[in-house]
Amino acid sequence: MFSSPLVLQIPSSMQMTDEQFFDFCQMNRDLRIERNKFGEISIMPPTGGTTGNRGGNIFGQLWVWSEQDSTGITFDSSTGFKLSTGANRSPDASWIKLERWNSLSPKQQEKFVPICPDFVVELKSPSDNLQTLKEKMEEYMNEPGIQLGWLIDRKQRKVYIYRPGLPEECLDNPASLSGESVLPGFILNMSKIW
Repeated sequence: MFSSPLVLQIPSSMQMTDEQFFDFCQMNRDLRIERNKFGEISIMPPTGGTTGNRGGNIFGQLWVWSEQDSTGITFDSSTGFKLSTGANRSPDASWIKLERWNSLSPKQQEKFVPICPDFVVELKSPSDNLQTLKEKMEEYMNEPGIQLGWLIDRKQRKVYIYRPGLPEECLDNPASLSGESVLPGFILNMSKIW
């Protein structure tokens, strides 16, 4: 098994359509696959047990809050989103306002969701490159609809907070994270993440 993403560069004459890429991902559903705006395909290694547990905890806390709040819906790391740049991304956890979700057709909801979530979380695993993840977070921040993003680096106990049009903010070893006005009342307990 490989320890860092395997990047496949596809000649422009062989680029897949959105439908073909969706079918490709369905045929290889055991793989975590993303596509950047240049059409390069990244196949990410599965996470280890600790990272998987912490990612599940992030999603679990977000899901519990979302069920109580009822203004939006959550998505886990296996959900693909089609960004305006043509990239297909799968954040580790995400949330979309209900009215944005409901504006999509049932067909759009079944395929890779053709909008960027309002809120995204990326959890750095040991095989991830921090700079690559920061670039992915910047990519999200340039998308319509995005309002807040967190990049969590467990090893360094740092959280990078992203907001559209604002510089990245870095928190050292926070005890909790606030969903601010984007996710009112959502507090992520970091003791379950570190």
